[in-house]
Amino acid sequence: MKTILYSLLLFTAQFLTAQTATKEQIISDLPEIEITEGINLHIISPEPIQYVDLSTQKLTGDLPTTNIARIKITDNPDINQKEKIIKPVVFSSGDTVGIITVVGQSFIAQYKAVYRNFENLNTVTNIHIQPEHMQPIELDKMVFSNLELGKFAMDIIRKKSEEHPIREEKNLKLNIQLNNVYVMSDYIFLDMTFKNNSNLSYDIEDLKFSIEDKKIYKATNNQSIEMTPIFQLNPQKYFRKNFRNIYVFKKFTFPNSKVMLIRLIEEQLSGRTIEMKVNYSDILKADTF
Repeated sequence: MKTILYSLLLFTAQFLTAQTATKEQIISDLPEIEITEGINLHIISPEPIQYVDLSTQKLTGDLPTTNIARIKITDNPDINQKEKIIKPVVFSSGDTVGIITVVGQSFIAQYKAVYRNFENLNTVTNIHIQPEHMQPIELDKMVFSNLELGKFAMDIIRKKSEEHPIREEKNLKLNIQLNNVYVMSDYIFLDMTFKNNSNLSYDIEDLKFSIEDKKIYKATNNQSIEMTPIFQLNPQKYFRKNFRNIYVFKKFTFPNSKVMLIRLIEEQLSGRTIEMKVNYSDILKADTF
């Protein structure tokens, strides 16, 4: 019996290791990308880049945006400190310049940078990180990448908008609707629709979320806590008639004495501002998907 139990535990451990272990990378197996002096190489990630490592001083780079790593061959020559002689670094076509490591929110990708002469007109200037080059990294199971949050939000958008929204406010020919609330792990998704019933298009200056007191006795006693979505599906700042969007927050709570205030503000001197109050009971009724 003990032998059977030991064998079962050993099999289970081996199975779990096989399911979760990340494959070891060998330099010779890394995908190659070409790089040339005087030409920037842009590596485009499907999700925000958390970290970039360049294995040698022959390479230098920066992050011009959250999703793009810009890398080039270092311009500075190699200086012999002892003899005070400047020796420019000379590469031959096919030389390995270094290893480029890009870490996203949920993956790590590594490339071998190979030098190509400037005369080679086929030199690559930008690449998209492909799924086959991504190795998953073990993160807290409650943490989703922006790419994953985007997929969840798209799943919600594909659903037909609720005929009877949870909350709705109307003012100045504007409608603001909370269609539904969804929860996934430690994330709360607000499905919202904005409607403009006038012939004047609406330019969004800001959409503010905050936790406010239900009853304000004195202005000085009001405690307002601003909340910022960690992700929104569509960063659109303009709509003509209808605009539906998904806003994602990390899990939050607030007492019955407070409400979530959602306030849509138009640009310039317009008075077309509309707000809606959401009770915590509305959040507690959130659906799963």
